[in-house]
Amino acid sequence: MFRTLLIANRGEIACRVIRTARRLGIRCVAVFSEADAGALHVAMADEAHPIGPAPAAQSYLRADRILDAARTSGAEAIHPGYGFLSENAEFAEACAAAGIAFVGPPPAAIRAMGSKAESKRIMAAAGVPVVPGYHGEAQDDALLASEAARIGFPVLIKASAGGGGKGMRPVLAAGDFAAELAGARREAKAAFGDDRVLLERYLQRPRHVEVQVFADSHGNTIHLHTRDCSVQRRHQKVLEEAPAPDLAPALRERLHEAAVAAARAVGYVNAGTVEFIVEGEDAFFMEMNTRLQVEHPVTEMVTGLDLVEWQLRVAAGEPLPLREAPPVRGHSVEVRLYAEDPAQEFRPAVGTVRRFTAPPEGERLRVETGIRSGDAITPNYDPMVAKIVAWDEGREAALNRLAAALDDTEVAGLTTNLHFLRRMARHPAMLAVELDTGFLGRHLADLVPVAATATPRILAVAAAVHLDRQTRGRHASPWERTDGWRLRGGAERLLRLHDGAAARDLRLRQERGALRLLLGDGQEVRIGRVAADGERHRTVAVDGLVLRVGVATGEGGAFTVTLSGADAGTWTFRPLDPYAPPGGEAAAEGRLSAPIPGRVVQLLVGEGDAVARGQVLAVLEAMKTELRITAPADGTVAHVGCAVGDSVEEGTEIVTLDVAGD
Repeated sequence: MFRTLLIANRGEIACRVIRTARRLGIRCVAVFSEADAGALHVAMADEAHPIGPAPAAQSYLRADRILDAARTSGAEAIHPGYGFLSENAEFAEACAAAGIAFVGPPPAAIRAMGSKAESKRIMAAAGVPVVPGYHGEAQDDALLASEAARIGFPVLIKASAGGGGKGMRPVLAAGDFAAELAGARREAKAAFGDDRVLLERYLQRPRHVEVQVFADSHGNTIHLHTRDCSVQRRHQKVLEEAPAPDLAPALRERLHEAAVAAARAVGYVNAGTVEFIVEGEDAFFMEMNTRLQVEHPVTEMVTGLDLVEWQLRVAAGEPLPLREAPPVRGHSVEVRLYAEDPAQEFRPAVGTVRRFTAPPEGERLRVETGIRSGDAITPNYDPMVAKIVAWDEGREAALNRLAAALDDTEVAGLTTNLHFLRRMARHPAMLAVELDTGFLGRHLADLVPVAATATPRILAVAAAVHLDRQTRGRHASPWERTDGWRLRGGAERLLRLHDGAAARDLRLRQERGALRLLLGDGQEVRIGRVAADGERHRTVAVDGLVLRVGVATGEGGAFTVTLSGADAGTWTFRPLDPYAPPGGEAAAEGRLSAPIPGRVVQLLVGEGDAVARGQVLAVLEAMKTELRITAPADGTVAHVGCAVGDSVEEGTEIVTLDVAGD
């Protein structure tokens, strides 16, 4: 076994590899960019080397700097994790040339499976079923349009190189093909440096089912059962489970056999995943990921194996510890907790994680993270905060355990998909195994309810929390109170809170020991005692109902309240001066700025153009996502503040409109 291992990655996967390596007595070497100098994986390692500035292209994708760190530290092997250089055949070859073991498959296998078109040709020759489509080298627009017509609409355009949903566009009608082809090529070129595409029949209700495979250098190849990864947004997995539920035994066995055949066809060694599209009793090869998958923990939970240990042993030349798959034990479900806003089409979020509280781990619950309270989510890397993995004897019990764990999770300081995940884990369609890649599209209204005006009860909770934050610990004398107390009777005060959508003017009356929230339509809500419940919770009595409220502090006096039950949700409020002159909040309504740092890839309007509400004005690329800047109302383009190709910071002007009616 290796004595020293370098992990050529960051975040939760680097931490995950370090834990196993340390258990095996292996010395761990980390690498880090300037942005990650204080990161958790750096703190966990025995030794850590700087490799460059924050952008991945100047650090984690610099094979030369990583190899220099390996030589300097005496590392005998490099584990690439996933992403970055994990599926880079040239990097694997460079490791071999330097006499350093690459913990992954041979370069030839990476190349064969790295091209979607080439991999499908290999699979078809090996007798593995593939989706009908066009996988040819010719890339003329007219030819591709003709091939799409031959396949029949709807068709799916996919980038030939790479994965992760980049360069993937469904096309429902022939008239949309040219525009979607251009978009797919642009994404593929930006992500992989290769704008070639392939075409496939677009299946209407497919499931994404994959098989974990493992092979050693002694001729042994086995499968380690199935996973279902159908729940996706923008072709990125959100929830994964093992084993894939509700598959006929014969179909499951066919998938196992096809996956092993796929691995053997390319002389595969180490961990890999063969992905299939399944619809009814039909199953088609989609692609092979020549690395460890993000969702590998669910396989570990149902097999009792440590796949990273297997990777290290195989890379060290040892045979597989087993010659056939162990029996499946129970069921496991994993969700990916991201810094993103589901209400804004899952737009990535950046900022400081002011507080991250994970549920307690145990045999039935794992939390994989590279984040601690105080760390920053930056635009340079994937915005994952953590993976939360639950296990139980059955699927419904595992989902219930996952939901309870999500209830015990808190992320304060930036927007996340936490409430979205809580709703998804409990959704009736999820419990009923109504799974396919359209799951989120069908149930989005349930999972991401339209932001509504805060109810009187929520406003009362917000007012109570705000006043409690102002007055806590300051009641030594009545003259220090700021809650409207008077020597002779009650008094009113005006409180203005902005809830993210609008400013709310709240009238509060204090009388005879009671606080009442007075609403404009004659309603009033009685606010009772507020009490601390640990460091991050308050109990608030509202109209006699006692609610447990999560409270987190943000920038500039802002605060967040989180409730469960009938009032489930998170609201962020920002105190405003109730006596400030009106108009300041709306002064920049027509100025559309970059929501996060990114690169301008399309400008679709010019100065003087008339635009309609909802029209796409520009497209930014940031954090593996294309963000569309749309017109909030009808109007005219008054100014364009950037050009295609510009790198822009958060808040940079993109387009300014003269809004109709102003």
